[in-house]
Amino acid sequence: MASTVTSRRKQLGNELRHARNAARMTQQQVAEVLGCTQGKVNKIESGAVGVKLGDVRSMLNAFGINGDEADTLMNLARAAAGQRGHWSGYRSVVPHWFRTFTDLEPAAAEILTWHGERIPGPLQSEHYMLKQFTEAGATDVTSLVRNRLDRKAVFEQQQPPYYRFIISEGALRRAPGGSAPAVMLDQVEHLLALEKHPRVYVHVLPFGARLAAVPNDFTIMRFPDRTRDFVYIEHSAGGLYLDDVKDFNIFVDSWDRLRGAALERQETRQFLKELAELYRNQMQS
Repeated sequence: MASTVTSRRKQLGNELRHARNAARMTQQQVAEVLGCTQGKVNKIESGAVGVKLGDVRSMLNAFGINGDEADTLMNLARAAAGQRGHWSGYRSVVPHWFRTFTDLEPAAAEILTWHGERIPGPLQSEHYMLKQFTEAGATDVTSLVRNRLDRKAVFEQQQPPYYRFIISEGALRRAPGGSAPAVMLDQVEHLLALEKHPRVYVHVLPFGARLAAVPNDFTIMRFPDRTRDFVYIEHSAGGLYLDDVKDFNIFVDSWDRLRGAALERQETRQFLKELAELYRNQMQS
């Protein structure tokens, strides 16, 4: 499993939260020890911000943690503080609010994602990416494409996450910038080729699916360690990370309803073959 700065930071935050709860201390009490705000402590525990090694040591002392356990947590804190410059160069075009997602993507055990109107990034063909970024008026298309291609490496890991996609039929019929049969044929054929990856599952939700309504796009991430599972929701101004258990379960229920209405893998493959033929005919007419 890939280990990233962000995943280690979130793991450290979870460990510190467990230690604080075991010591029966509040976040406000920890804030008084560190000389900061309760909000800062909350961000440390959620992994949203880094934490100085001295502050980690102060927290461990306050929690009464020493010996091997303290050494383990200090080593984790050192690892979480490493790899500065990871978001320099062409990677710097990734929005700051999306970096946590891309850092944690390779570290997940299972990823469940639903997309209604566009093809999710890891499944996009290069032709589709170029069209999407160009139509959006991006100024650094090359860097954006390189970043998106980097994300595809998650499929080639020694132990990749189980990545389960549900895609609306609308995403397969709506091309970036309007009608583009060549782009969409390339994209559909790319999806068919992804069948070689044993942990990649693609299901199409057809227009005729029996659902009262469909939710906005969301992604569920589950982790094999003590990193807290969360739901990621992207919007026009940024992204939200929800890890409250009640909220998380609401989205798991939504996923289950979508999955129950979507096509099975073999049905999806047949659907994609027929759609590819449709786009071929449009190109010839």
